[in-house]
Amino acid sequence: MERFGFVGLPNSGKSSLYNALAGGGALAAPYAFATTDPNVGVAKVPDRRLDLLAEMSQSKKVVPASVQFVDIGGLVEGASTGEGLGNQFLAHIREVDTVVFLLRAFTDTDVPGPDDPLECLRVLEIELALADLETVESRVEKRRKAAKQDKSLTELVEALDAAHELLADGTPIYRGDLTDDQREVLKQEFLLTNKPVLALVNVGEDDLERIPEIIAPVEAELGDRAEVIGMCVQLEAEAAQFTGAERLEMLEALGLGDGGLERFIHAAYQLMGLRTFLTTGEKESRAWTFRAGYRAPQCAGRIHTDFERGFIRAEVIHWDELLELGSWNKAKDVGKLRVEGKDYVVEDGDVLEFRFNV
Repeated sequence: MERFGFVGLPNSGKSSLYNALAGGGALAAPYAFATTDPNVGVAKVPDRRLDLLAEMSQSKKVVPASVQFVDIGGLVEGASTGEGLGNQFLAHIREVDTVVFLLRAFTDTDVPGPDDPLECLRVLEIELALADLETVESRVEKRRKAAKQDKSLTELVEALDAAHELLADGTPIYRGDLTDDQREVLKQEFLLTNKPVLALVNVGEDDLERIPEIIAPVEAELGDRAEVIGMCVQLEAEAAQFTGAERLEMLEALGLGDGGLERFIHAAYQLMGLRTFLTTGEKESRAWTFRAGYRAPQCAGRIHTDFERGFIRAEVIHWDELLELGSWNKAKDVGKLRVEGKDYVVEDGDVLEFRFNV
């Protein structure tokens, strides 16, 4: 399962964010290194389309898509050289698909640490860039020597050289001008700053009305390199203790509107290149995760390997068109189901039924 990891300075709200997503379980304490081992949880991806289809089909069971998330211990300045528990935590970052920078913007005299989100971003980026620089410097000459015998490594060496130039200036790879091909070939090196980034600015309870103002400097700094979301993580964690109508009432009572948690989950989901196709019926309506660009047989394999191995065809209709028609049988009767073969590239929101033979 694809997963994203929370990266931030101590006391930035990572464990509270974990609790907001998982409904509790992580120690949130006002001191550094309350988290020494990564907490791993699973978040359901809210999907109104699935709920509407389940209602249409009167499904007995509803199964949303899900993603895994990791609460990684706090980094401190000097983490790249082993300060704090730096080396241990840096290793955990290598294992996630997407990095969520948690940037503190709340003031609390009882909680130590900087409350300027730009300063938090600076420290995090510098430490990760320095760690990557050390990695690149330790590997590039070995790769260069190997490339003399194996010409297929030439592209990797060129990408490492380009990455070194960026990192030596303190610029993370995701903020640089490397090509998509260069970033793709660098994935095999598991560099920390070559991962997609989402920035979450954690504001105080009294600053909900000022979120656009507070996150504006971070948006200006990152430009189009990363999406920036602002929310009060502590309040979201409190609201997450409730479900359904109770949660909506809690969000309203706390002045959070619809809440920022769902927007955050969807942003992380999209950033990882994940998309959703749907299946619906009386027994079950389910959201299935697939990677953007998957063809029909690959999506069939998300349900069962036999579906991919014996794939014949897929019957397809987009979720909103199916909902308008009212049922799968009605869509079939009026000829609205498309029959697609093995080359069909599945779109987000497609409702599918697979035909296979093994």
